[in-house]
Amino acid sequence: MKATAASKTAQYMALFRALEYVRPAYQRLFTDPYAFSFLSGGLKMATRLSGIPFVRNTIRGIIQRKIPGAYSSGLARTRYIDDLLESTVRQGVQQVIILGAGFDTRGVRLPFLQQLKVIEVDHPNTAREKMAVIARCLGKLPENITYYQLDFNVQTLDAFSFDFSIPTTIIWEGVTNYLDATAIDATFAFASRFAPGSFVIFTYVHKGVLNTPEQFFGAEKLLKDLEQIEERWTFGFEPEQLPAYLAKYHLQLKEDLGAADYRRQYMPERAEKGYEFYRVAMAANSILPFHT
Repeated sequence: MKATAASKTAQYMALFRALEYVRPAYQRLFTDPYAFSFLSGGLKMATRLSGIPFVRNTIRGIIQRKIPGAYSSGLARTRYIDDLLESTVRQGVQQVIILGAGFDTRGVRLPFLQQLKVIEVDHPNTAREKMAVIARCLGKLPENITYYQLDFNVQTLDAFSFDFSIPTTIIWEGVTNYLDATAIDATFAFASRFAPGSFVIFTYVHKGVLNTPEQFFGAEKLLKDLEQIEERWTFGFEPEQLPAYLAKYHLQLKEDLGAADYRRQYMPERAEKGYEFYRVAMAANSILPFHT
């Protein structure tokens, strides 16, 4: 990420959610009335016009050519994580921590989080912009959300105060692929310190996309584009090695689906080719907390 700007990829995800909000309510995968406020002028205009079917199809085609599969993958991923999160709340989770929150609006748009403590942690550039937008939308910052500012590659979560004694769900979406192995290890060690009945929901990219991107449709162009905006991907997992890795931190893998799987689950009629290397996983801490 550039030192002077909020993440561009955070704005792209906000664009996808805003475009979904323009669709008729009965057709939406989710409802996010706040995403539009994070967009720049040109993207706001495109979103307004997307209510016209021809314009919407044109925008979708442009996104698909620029970032194959990202649009449908991003929408289905958002709904999938929403559903995973709600399932953990039904199981007794008492607080939610969103790491690398970006322009994520779950804390204000999901009714089942309104009475829970939510902590958002993100890079100062993105966090400041996000807080300003939310305050404008609501008239003030939500009382149930605490905002922490941190650069995961140079700081640790130990800089802040957390209640490890209560069941907690950590959401870590769109972050691991930008970090190094040390930061990844430290964050999973952090996640494992929470009480039994806690969960971590996270995304990751297949390690193969970093080593041999030509195996995945659209990946070579995507990685070059990320280099140009200084948001290079640096880390991935081999899916078959993930259970053993998580076990080192006393975490048990519960879910692990690739983009093709969750697109097929939530939007089979709108699925696109591409982004198959992107995955969503959920792990549970069902035993005594792990201490480093």
